[in-house]
Amino acid sequence: MNRLALLAAAALFAAGAAQAKTLNVAPGGDAQEALQTALLDAKPGDVVQISAGRYELTDGLSLDVDDVTVRGAGPDKTVLSFKGQKGAGEGLLITSDRVTVRDLGVEDTRGDGLKAKGSDQISFVNVRVEWTGGPKETNGAYGVYPVSSTNVLIDKVTVRGASDAGIYVGQSKNIVVKDSRAEFNVAGIEIENSYNADVFDNVATRNTGGILVFDLPNLPQMGGHSHRIYRNRIVQNDTPNFAPKGNIVASVPVGTGVMVMANKNVHVFDNEIDGNQSAAVMLVSYTQKFDDKTYNPLPRDVVVRGNRMGKNAHDPKFPGAEILAKALGGTLPPVMWDGVTAHPQNSDVVKVRLEDGPVLNLRLKGPGQLMTADPTVTPTAGDAPVAEPKPVTLPKAQADLAG
Repeated sequence: MNRLALLAAAALFAAGAAQAKTLNVAPGGDAQEALQTALLDAKPGDVVQISAGRYELTDGLSLDVDDVTVRGAGPDKTVLSFKGQKGAGEGLLITSDRVTVRDLGVEDTRGDGLKAKGSDQISFVNVRVEWTGGPKETNGAYGVYPVSSTNVLIDKVTVRGASDAGIYVGQSKNIVVKDSRAEFNVAGIEIENSYNADVFDNVATRNTGGILVFDLPNLPQMGGHSHRIYRNRIVQNDTPNFAPKGNIVASVPVGTGVMVMANKNVHVFDNEIDGNQSAAVMLVSYTQKFDDKTYNPLPRDVVVRGNRMGKNAHDPKFPGAEILAKALGGTLPPVMWDGVTAHPQNSDVVKVRLEDGPVLNLRLKGPGQLMTADPTVTPTAGDAPVAEPKPVTLPKAQADLAG
């Protein structure tokens, strides 16, 4: 590039930087209109700065402009309250790329709290989503909810009270969930039908289930794989299941630490897992009927190693638990695998490496076929080596945000 071209490029860059602006929003009677107007008026590079205060909102907000930061003064200082929300939608719906939402709180949405759909480089940093009335079936399903997105960062996020999953990432790729807290949700953190997720340094406590890694049929993106669940505190998940009937998480037993269902290449290591009454770790197949001929319902290539296990499985609540416990001398091991290794739609060799035993292997003949159980308890289960997925690498802008 010659000197003239360099000068022209520099001039264009300077012009773009000069155009970027901060749109300030303050609390008041016109907060709904002021917030949505700022989100509509924002241009790439702009910051929508929401001042400290409480904002009483009656409708959801939306953003469809790329390269925008939505920033408050702190998750307990800038509070967007949707207690008076008239519709059933999200608190904030984002459908654009390279968006950061940070330093604010969202309360009592009728639907999901913060949702991103089809976004690339979506970041949620230092935010709180909460249903202030505690766990209720009528609460919104998801707290922080990126779906069908790529390059997802969830950092220093707190979610309480979601009737499905507090932190939920679905049908997405290249994901980091870190330094966050999920409590009093049905599922604390859930990774579903996604590729390449690192979930680490989080606390999942007082949920029905702590961390779930699922894959479901009949969705645009399936074949979830390559996740690392590590350095988390997954403790005292003891909230009774309050999911609406029919939801997939309605079947999660109270007191589940980690559950892996129908997903591939999931590594669970270096976590503290304690005080979960049904199980520390459960590996299960998808048991509901499905007609998707591309779906593999079995968990495979799952590694559980090097975790610090406390008291788990001391009062299990899944079907048949009492009968199993009686047959095994009154208690159940902390790690449970349904043991299904064959299915007409499973094209993979089912491999597991479960080092943090003892391990209960139900050795079922097929998903959910409890009457075929031939349970055995061993110190460990499986010995096939499974290569750990590579660490997730986010684009530089997001990596800088994460620190």
